[in-house]
Amino acid sequence: MKRLVAIAVLALGVFAVSAQAEDKVVKVGALKLIHSITPYFYEKFTPAGYRIEVVPFESPTDGKNAVLTGSVDFGTFGIAAAMLGIAAGEPLVIFAAQCNRGMAVVAGANSDIKSLKDLKGKRLAIWPGSTQEVVILERLKAEGMTIKDVQNIRLPFSDMAPALARGDIDAYVGAEPGPGISLANGVGKIVEYPYSTPIGTLNMVWGVKADTIEKNPQLVRMMMEIHKKATEYAMTNRDAMVEMAMQKLGQQKKSIELAAPNVELTWKIDDDFIKRAKAYSQLMYDKKQIRELPNLDKSITTKFM
Repeated sequence: MKRLVAIAVLALGVFAVSAQAEDKVVKVGALKLIHSITPYFYEKFTPAGYRIEVVPFESPTDGKNAVLTGSVDFGTFGIAAAMLGIAAGEPLVIFAAQCNRGMAVVAGANSDIKSLKDLKGKRLAIWPGSTQEVVILERLKAEGMTIKDVQNIRLPFSDMAPALARGDIDAYVGAEPGPGISLANGVGKIVEYPYSTPIGTLNMVWGVKADTIEKNPQLVRMMMEIHKKATEYAMTNRDAMVEMAMQKLGQQKKSIELAAPNVELTWKIDDDFIKRAKAYSQLMYDKKQIRELPNLDKSITTKFM
């Protein structure tokens, strides 16, 4: 009898492993930033028969390209990367929002930099091709300055806070949790949260390849529902968001807690989103970062809202 029970238990175990192995794996790209943390909550809301695999990326452009090449099925990245691709004719579609805010201009805590005007002649770290790049160019313009008024240092987001701590740069235009880290370790101070441009707080979006929408709209609709639930869960459970960010980003609790208030996870594409997205594409065009204005009526869809 015991032998039969053992065989039955073993059979059930094998069946469970087999069933799990047959789950459809959906790969989702996410940046190594707190405002790209939502995909790590997808598993809580994924229906039976599916499994989410989150693939982290350092660069927004790499994350966007991964969607286009099929390395991931869906991806979250800055709207700048999305606009660069769409303007170049790449078959990318924005079908959900991901995050507002999450940006900051940070300077050394003991520096004399108190405003953007004080950045003149200073070593300012900017990540080329990022949403932050367009934002800071617009903010400098509003202050009567251009990028030529600063020493432009090319740095990825994850290197900015350490570079400021070492004294390699005087300031940076960063993405959370970088500013939170600089505040937590006492080496940085906020110069401003740069949300006064026409694009407001718009930052990150959720993208998918156009033919995925055409061939498998049911999958896109399912992922939209998962994304919505995960977003609302993370925003109403700040402790869970902080804990997840600590776990996935490898940062201390204090820095994540300081970063979290500057992050608004979101999912909805509404009239305000589209207005800001069009303003953003116009800014990129004016600054010659793209050669022609993208057709956002085609490349942003609300059909899964």
